[in-house]
Amino acid sequence: MADAQPTIHDVERDIMGRPSERNTTNLDLKRMKMILDLLGDPQDSFRIIHITGTNGKGSTARMAEAICRAYGMRTGLYTSPHLEHVNERIAIDGQRLSDDDFVELWNQVKDFVALVDAKMDAEGAPRMSFFEVLTAMAIWKFADAPVDVAIVEVGMGGRWDATNVLDADAAVIGPIDMDHMAWLGDTVEQIAAEKVGIIKPGCTAVIGPQPHEDEVMPIIEQAAAENHATLVRDGVEAEVVARMPAVGGQMVTLRTPNGTYADVPLDKFGEHQAHNALAALCAAEVVIPVTGALDGDLVGEALSSVKIPGRIEQVRNSPTIIIDGGHNVNAAEALRAAIEENYDFTQLVAVVAMMEDKQVEEYLGALEPIVSEIIVTENSWKDRVMPAEQLVDIARDVFGPERVTCIPDLPEAIQEAVNRVDAEDELGVGYGHGVLICGSFVTAGDARMLLKESIHPDLKLSKSERVHQPAVTPETRVDAAVEDAAEREYESDADTDFDVFDVKGILGADDDAAE
Repeated sequence: MADAQPTIHDVERDIMGRPSERNTTNLDLKRMKMILDLLGDPQDSFRIIHITGTNGKGSTARMAEAICRAYGMRTGLYTSPHLEHVNERIAIDGQRLSDDDFVELWNQVKDFVALVDAKMDAEGAPRMSFFEVLTAMAIWKFADAPVDVAIVEVGMGGRWDATNVLDADAAVIGPIDMDHMAWLGDTVEQIAAEKVGIIKPGCTAVIGPQPHEDEVMPIIEQAAAENHATLVRDGVEAEVVARMPAVGGQMVTLRTPNGTYADVPLDKFGEHQAHNALAALCAAEVVIPVTGALDGDLVGEALSSVKIPGRIEQVRNSPTIIIDGGHNVNAAEALRAAIEENYDFTQLVAVVAMMEDKQVEEYLGALEPIVSEIIVTENSWKDRVMPAEQLVDIARDVFGPERVTCIPDLPEAIQEAVNRVDAEDELGVGYGHGVLICGSFVTAGDARMLLKESIHPDLKLSKSERVHQPAVTPETRVDAAVEDAAEREYESDADTDFDVFDVKGILGADDDAAE
């Protein structure tokens, strides 16, 4: 009897159960280069927009993809993290992979993953991480589709990120700020040095507005010069000329190196989204085979259609419920500015769950001026979420004890927030009264599931049964010079004992030795 085919949940748990990329002991591209070699270098078959930055990567990626697709290009989109389903991360022509397609994709690459794992086991090195596996799956799918252009969001950092096996035609670097310090460095200069790693020889480097311009721009400009890359800087070669709030978003006028696009409708709130749209447009101009400026109507049609789940997303009207997955200070400041510009709340109750490794006090401080009261809670990633009992102490220092409530259960916390705004809404129409659910993409994803008409089956499971990576405490970061030397040694080793065709010699009799 043939073995039963795995389900999407089986595959998701298999992949997400792999080692985390969040460890400084596996910061190299060895495993990714090895599996792409086995697959026949599929990354060479399409053009590439590669996007990094502390915030705005996902929004910029979706906008760039929409513009390219509007021009008739077949597109591949790879983003992270996912909010509800792992197959959200990979999309072809704007449509995420179906459950069946994702399972089939895993079946196509799993034996190659097993080859790399076996080689790593023999060397006493880490196996492929879950993010490396997903990245390899995305690249293989894009080549198999085939796509004309892949729009790829960096997972974390840039230089040693699994996606950096790609050579970008357009390398987009959004705002660089403090985040993931344990992995990327504890100064903005160190973080910038990691992110400029996506600038490759001869590419166009599209640079967003930098909150730490004096510290960051010299590092970016040096990397561009070393790689003979063309610089397109927000505020220099390109700019947001004008913007005006509109129903459901804003109207923007954008200037790029190729022309000016007037009165473009953008279906997202916030000044930061106007700058994300500018970066996306500049990147799209690089890869779309058109001389000069793009067609303004096509650009407007594309940008007006982009939906970005979990980013200042209004999911209910009465009362107004907004979900945002941002988790750092820069994201909190953008969220506050967007709410101040586009809403007129007299009462805003925040429901907040955050991860332990974030700048929690600073994040809450950025939101404090617009929040009437806060309910602290926990999301479903038990290994990484900050316990509500710990978060409540920080919140009380920021908001004062009288404005803080602790309800560890997220569904109960959301319901209590809704009850409080309903009690103050005498007209019952929701105007001026709102709920903000924020602090993490996991929090945003959990909330989106809960606020649907039906309950997602994962939320009926205990926290320990849900699909999340185990938390990782990073070891001491290795000096960059040492890492670079090790990478050069690997690259120059012409006498490698790894034969990509010696399948039986590596796996032996067990063709499924993935673990």
